[in-house]
Amino acid sequence: MEEWVGEIWHKYITRKANPEFDQARVSFDQVSKSVGMVFRALGGDIVKRVEAASSREYLTRKSFLQKISGDSQLVSLAWQDDESLRLPESLAVFPTPELNYDLYIWLAVLAAHHDGQFRHWAKDNQQLVVDVLEQYPSLRARYQRLASAFVELRPSIDSLPKAEKEMEQAIQQGILKPGSVTEFPLVNFAPKAVYLWLYPSASSEDVIQARYDDKESEQSDDEKNKKNAKKTNNARKKAERVESPDERNGMMIFRLESMFSWSEFSKLDRGSDDSDEDDEDYQRTIEDLDKITLSQQQEQTKSGQIKVDLDLPSASEDDIPLGEGIKLPEWDYRKQHLVEERCLLQPMLPRDAKAASLPHRLQRTAKSIQAQFEQLRSVRYWLKAQPQGEELDLSAWLDFHVESKTSATAEKGLFQSFRGNHRDMSCLLLADLSMSTDAHLDDDNRVIDVVQDSLLLFGEALSSVGDNFAMYGFSSVRRTNVRFTMLKNFNEAYSNHVRGRIQAIKPGFYTRMGAAIRQATKVINEQKTTEKLLLILTDGKPNDIDHYEGRFGIEDTHQAICEAKRLGIKPFCITIDVDAQDYLPYLFGSDGFTQILRPAQLPTRLPQLYHQLTSQN
Repeated sequence: MEEWVGEIWHKYITRKANPEFDQARVSFDQVSKSVGMVFRALGGDIVKRVEAASSREYLTRKSFLQKISGDSQLVSLAWQDDESLRLPESLAVFPTPELNYDLYIWLAVLAAHHDGQFRHWAKDNQQLVVDVLEQYPSLRARYQRLASAFVELRPSIDSLPKAEKEMEQAIQQGILKPGSVTEFPLVNFAPKAVYLWLYPSASSEDVIQARYDDKESEQSDDEKNKKNAKKTNNARKKAERVESPDERNGMMIFRLESMFSWSEFSKLDRGSDDSDEDDEDYQRTIEDLDKITLSQQQEQTKSGQIKVDLDLPSASEDDIPLGEGIKLPEWDYRKQHLVEERCLLQPMLPRDAKAASLPHRLQRTAKSIQAQFEQLRSVRYWLKAQPQGEELDLSAWLDFHVESKTSATAEKGLFQSFRGNHRDMSCLLLADLSMSTDAHLDDDNRVIDVVQDSLLLFGEALSSVGDNFAMYGFSSVRRTNVRFTMLKNFNEAYSNHVRGRIQAIKPGFYTRMGAAIRQATKVINEQKTTEKLLLILTDGKPNDIDHYEGRFGIEDTHQAICEAKRLGIKPFCITIDVDAQDYLPYLFGSDGFTQILRPAQLPTRLPQLYHQLTSQN
């Protein structure tokens, strides 16, 4: 009985303490496409992901009901960094869904005109609003509607302590009349979240000066330059020793008297962590921390340990490596240059691949596709009675000789020319064999099964038309292990040995696409044909576990594609990724990719796409 009453009371008091309007809540998933389109259309970085921001604790003064209910005040705010724009997971700030939707759009507009860096949080946001409204006057009515409704929901100024009263009054005035407030007082608590403004990035690389007392503005330019000159990557950090925590791995803090930052505790066992990670990874982690927290681990590590990489199979079970590997460069978008010999690519052959014929279930489909490709077959023939040509047309010459003996006869074409619709083309198909291909499409089929069928039918189609083609697969585990699986090279015929390799492929690891594209570009560029087509078959975006996730992988892949285009190679991507529209237009251009929403159609669609891409050549 007590538990039942307690549960009822908890639900009641929590609902009373919650200032949000749940009945008008709009989730990020409902507006993700709209805000992404607005962000990019108004000049936002096309490479940035538009994602939901996770909720964090926001340290502000709690109301009486919030203290009783134990509300932890988790909030999700809008912010951005170099790789992504993060918008709230959901918005229930206003009592109507229309206003909450408009707020999402407004935040996307602000983010499109801001780089994520703040010198003074409140002043910069005011100026950002002023700049946006000057550039887009049609947004004034929408902003005023949001601002008026938002200020009405703010805490009553009369109910606040004096210091907080001045701060709240300044914020409300800054919202209603952007740019009119030049001074913000110091307070002990952060104000209630200002959802109409952007917040600083969660990364402490963005050193955010949030003191609202104009001390920075009083410094001379010379003093600022001296301070900047003293900053180095080897800056000393404040250390703090604490007990090893079990919970609260991360907390967002906003203090008006200091700065906005993320305080994060990381379990880092210096005695047993892998020692083969890049030094630059450690350095980046150190630079991201304002304060390094150390704790004494309670567990005792064993004196002897066996280190294994659980990602990789044993040598006896792994694919067969070919040679010592190939060193390849990689693009560092932060430094805007190509880092030579950064990746090690390992050519491989599928293990236990045995010669096999085309599976019976695909034979009927293969015959149908081959019939469609008949019109592309190279046909060569002689053109007779030509005024010029490679050889003498004996038949035409004999007719002319006989006629000239009996009467005056005009000379006709006496030569023949060898003509035809010969297709001078090479195609390399590069298939993504990452671990995501192990996902099930239904009870019987996985993504890798669909990829295998696609490669088999593709090979049947191109071998029937006589085009020069090759097929490779790729996956990766960090930059030192990019796996490049040879299924068919340009010098071998499409045979049962090739079919056996295709049927032996298995899901791999991650998707370091840039290195694979560079090697594929090198292979196809060695062909002597006039037309060169690089087809990339994938089910996701570039990623790996050593900082290749996000913008780094996208920019490196984009650079690799640009390198291929400069060599006269035509890259084209076929994807089954439902989120492909977020990044493929930047990588391949609006007409350089196609999205297949039903993966089961891939085996038949792939040869058809090749037919469409090459039928005019």
